[in-house]
Amino acid sequence: MTDVLNKNFNKVCDILEKYGNDHYKLIPILQEIQEIYSYLPEEIMTYIATALKISPAQIYGVATFYSHFTLNSKGKHIIKICDGTACHVKKSEGILNALRETLNLTGKKTTSDDGLFTLETVACLGACGLAPVVVIDEKVYGTMTPEKTLKLLDEIRKQEADNGNN
Repeated sequence: MTDVLNKNFNKVCDILEKYGNDHYKLIPILQEIQEIYSYLPEEIMTYIATALKISPAQIYGVATFYSHFTLNSKGKHIIKICDGTACHVKKSEGILNALRETLNLTGKKTTSDDGLFTLETVACLGACGLAPVVVIDEKVYGTMTPEKTLKLLDEIRKQEADNGNN
């Protein structure tokens, strides 16, 4: 187990104890564990299966069925780009391509090498009147362009650098 997994292992045990090792409480258990790690590590899911006396396949089935859960580590900042009809027509693909290039994301790689950003495409963000829309850390930005979006990334990077120097 990696240092990060080991560091938070006591928290995992506390969560299981909080829910009385009750397999009927699997979803809230997984939710709290994902809050700790920002994803559901395979080793932790295996441990949970043992603690709850259920198969790892059952946990994996729940974790992959609900879109809220993720099995991959995510960056500190989550960027969602809408590719719904309104956003697509208003050129969201240009924003997506600019983000992928800037963050060096290819194929299935969705998190930047520095672990700062994860890029996700979504079918609709429900803000069609503001198309094209980008959401960063749950904050909605409308009528975006590739240039405006990359400027936001630069601002976040600057804030992160400033916070790191304090």
